[in-house]
Amino acid sequence: MRTLLSRAGALLVLTVGLATSANAALPLVVDGQPVPSLAPLIKEVAPAVVNIQVRATQARTSPFADDPLSRRFFCIPESPRERRVQGQGSGVIVDAANGYIVTNHHVVQNAVEIQVTLLDDRVLEAEIIGSDPGTDVAVLKVAGDDLTEIPFGDSNAAEVGDFVIAIGNPFGLTHTVTSGIISAQGRRGIGDREAYEDFIQTDASINPGNSGGALVNLRGELIGVNSAILSRSGGNIGIGFAIPSEITQSVMRQLLEFGEVRRGLLGVQIGTIERDQAEDFGLTTGGGALVTEISPGSAAEKAGLQLEDIIIGVGEKTITDADELRNAIGLMSAGEVVRIRLVRDGKVRTVRATLGERSTAAAAEGTNIHPGLDGAEFATSPNGGVEIVGVAEGSRAAAWQLAPGDIILKVNQRTVTSVAELTEAASGQRVLWVLIQRGDTRFIRQIR
Repeated sequence: MRTLLSRAGALLVLTVGLATSANAALPLVVDGQPVPSLAPLIKEVAPAVVNIQVRATQARTSPFADDPLSRRFFCIPESPRERRVQGQGSGVIVDAANGYIVTNHHVVQNAVEIQVTLLDDRVLEAEIIGSDPGTDVAVLKVAGDDLTEIPFGDSNAAEVGDFVIAIGNPFGLTHTVTSGIISAQGRRGIGDREAYEDFIQTDASINPGNSGGALVNLRGELIGVNSAILSRSGGNIGIGFAIPSEITQSVMRQLLEFGEVRRGLLGVQIGTIERDQAEDFGLTTGGGALVTEISPGSAAEKAGLQLEDIIIGVGEKTITDADELRNAIGLMSAGEVVRIRLVRDGKVRTVRATLGERSTAAAAEGTNIHPGLDGAEFATSPNGGVEIVGVAEGSRAAAWQLAPGDIILKVNQRTVTSVAELTEAASGQRVLWVLIQRGDTRFIRQIR
């Protein structure tokens, strides 16, 4: 379970989840009178909710364990750099025929062994099909007979005020059922700033151990996979967050097909137009995302976007700032055609862009390519080489004066044409001699 400090600093964000069941709630009859009950629905879907037990590795953080002098002085025996830890969470069977289970990435992160316990107490070994840290979605597979699944519902059709139920394993209490309503839609900025978030908020009671469980509507359909709560104490205070089923399905589809998420890339650098600046930029309502740079050969360039365009919408979503645009594009797939609404010279225009591909490895693990590249985000360039699509302020990459739009052509005289080749070329190298193209200029930079 991850614990993060909220933006306000007063609340803790605890990654948790919950589970639920799947079919319409039917009334019971008592003394000839119908009595509303969720029991028929819960009996239908509860077998699809599973308990996940994980044995994982975790890096040792002691400053003494890896230092020979400290071990000698304190009589500490040499120990491996990693230690085994155990954890648990929840999951939902969504494809009984193939044994596919959806859960959270953080539940199975670094797992070396995963066991799934069903409602009937059967214990099955599970393997990870794929996992996406950007959305906190993972897909597991088990081999078993007579499995029960929960069908996916349309999270886009869910509305604030709709009743929902949750089934999960809070604090190890298996198949705990809670109910509530959808409190809000489209919540973001809950956890990691680099994550792609579009959460459903609910007041259905969820707690640690619910991670990866299901949020279900009264038709018995899965509309969310629960991932986080806000809490002052670590327990439920009625503010929980679920990953919408539309995102879960999209991620699952890509993990099954490619083994990774091929996230959409527009190819622009952007800044936020604040609400108090809107009138100066010809905006009649709210803010927007100002295009400050366009990558050569990118989806944005091919779609005809221009510098100083202000993006105010992507598909059906309204865009009021740079984070919303990043989130909206990042939750779409490479190759997807998207309608972009923008303001240019005070007039609203619409263009269509076919998104390029942002490498999952680059977005989620770019800092692992090489220490000198820490803070840079990469994508395979359609024109060859590897494009730097983002550089964090104050990072190592920024210190080496790398910039968005730079194209890496060679590393230590080795041509690189993809993020995977960049990673391989940099692996184990103390010093990188990087051939970079910036606009019409090429130069070599030494990176340590």
